Amino acid sequence: MNFSTMTRVELERYIQETREKMRKAEMMGVVNEYHVLERQALIAECYMVDLSLIQPGKIYKVISNEDHYFKVEYLKGIFAWGFYIGGDEPETAIPVSLLQLDKK
Repeated sequence: MNFSTMTRVELERYIQETREKMRKAEMMGVVNEYHVLERQALIAECYMVDLSLIQPGKIYKVISNEDHYFKVEYLKGIFAWGFYIGGDEPETAIPVSLLQLDKK
C-alpha cells in the first residue's frame, strides 16, 4: 500500500477497514496484531493531515495521551521531529496524526 498515492476516500476506507480488523484482533486477544494494525491506521491518517497547519517551534497536545505535549522543531515527511515537554528523551519523531491541530 502506498498511502501517498491514495485519495482521501481510499485512505478513509483503508482506515475504517483497519480499525475493524483491530476490533476483531482485540476481541480474539491477539495483542501484537492489534498494535501492528493500530500503527498502520496511524500512519495512514498522517496522509490526511494538512501539514501547513503544523508550525515549527509550536507546542501541540498529543492525541490520546493525557497531559503530554510535544514541541515541533521541524517536519520531515509525515513525522514531526522535536521533544516531549518535561521529558528527558533526546530529539524524537512522532507521526503528525498524533498532534492535536487547530482547525482553520
